[in-house]
Amino acid sequence: MDLTIVIPAYNEAGAIGPVLEELAATMSSSDLDYEIVVVDDGSADGTSEVIRELAPKLPRVRVIVHPRNRGYGASLKTGIHSANAEIIAITDADGTYPNERIPEFFAMMQGEGNDTDMVVGARVGDDVHIPLIRRPAKAFLRGLANYLSNHHIPDLNSGLRLFRRDAAIECFNLISDGFSFTTTITMSFMARHRHVVFEKIDYHQRTGSSKIRPFYDTFNFLVLILRVSVYFEPLKVFLPISGLLALFGLIWGFVQWRLIGGLGEAPVLLLVSALQILLVGLIADMISRKR
Repeated sequence: MDLTIVIPAYNEAGAIGPVLEELAATMSSSDLDYEIVVVDDGSADGTSEVIRELAPKLPRVRVIVHPRNRGYGASLKTGIHSANAEIIAITDADGTYPNERIPEFFAMMQGEGNDTDMVVGARVGDDVHIPLIRRPAKAFLRGLANYLSNHHIPDLNSGLRLFRRDAAIECFNLISDGFSFTTTITMSFMARHRHVVFEKIDYHQRTGSSKIRPFYDTFNFLVLILRVSVYFEPLKVFLPISGLLALFGLIWGFVQWRLIGGLGEAPVLLLVSALQILLVGLIADMISRKR
């Protein structure tokens, strides 16, 4: 089989039917041998029943049901583990992504000597509907990820992407079971020097209400970005913190020395803390390099 498309769905009975019909029509017009795996993550609105009603018309669609809600990332992991293809596509069940681009993205990963491990649909097209309340946090996290990964990442957590199954499973111990799955898989691929390609896409208005909790999920995204960065490039986290503390300690100590002719406890504590953080960073870096 060429391609497995994994769709996590949680209470998407109103949107999943049109999404599957449109996706099946797109894939049927291509030459790809494909399957669509929908993971119903404990829905209470009859999402699975809608899919089963469509089953006679969509024979390449199968559904896996979680008895309880386990999270967006957990649903994707379930679908990836059950996939019959070595190349995985993921998309959402709410109709926001241009799924007609999937065959195009698949072609970008084919060909002799092609080393592309992931193609990400970056939501920077001409028609992008991202709520304003989420844009500042997304911009901050993207800037932090750009610094920590030393790569330009136009879209950190797009839910439309294709990647190689074995490369994704290698990172599962680092990847969250929640909404930050896409964030951490992007960072993990970058940190492992995998070849990641970003392609501009549009992003449509969703059907139904979003399941994302802006403040809670943004905090989780931040923690996971830092965790992945410490795992692969710890000095990029520890060195700036150490340098900042050392700078404050030197400035404070200089001011005290000029004003009172000596050093107080505060600048000394800052300098000692800077040294300790630097040493922890060096130890973490040695462990990372050895691993």
